[in-house]
Amino acid sequence: MPERTVTVASSVGLHARPASLFSQAAAATGVTVTLTSAAGRSVNAASILGVLSLGIGHGEVVTIAAEGDGADAAVDTLASVLETDLDKDD
Repeated sequence: MPERTVTVASSVGLHARPASLFSQAAAATGVTVTLTSAAGRSVNAASILGVLSLGIGHGEVVTIAAEGDGADAAVDTLASVLETDLDKDD
């Protein structure tokens, strides 16, 4: 099962908009993805309520793990999402 540890770049962490964008991206991968906080609590990354329940703030370290066909690509894609400040207006 591939996994990667990343630092959350969004200025407010994984709350509201960033959590929604991340959960949607996780669901779109088509594989089972787990998000684990530094405290060791894990949730289904495709669940916005699960992601919000972790209370992840800016600069916190999380681990993304995936299993299934395409898991490596899913982890890479989702790591990129978390390493981007999703709060910035483009």
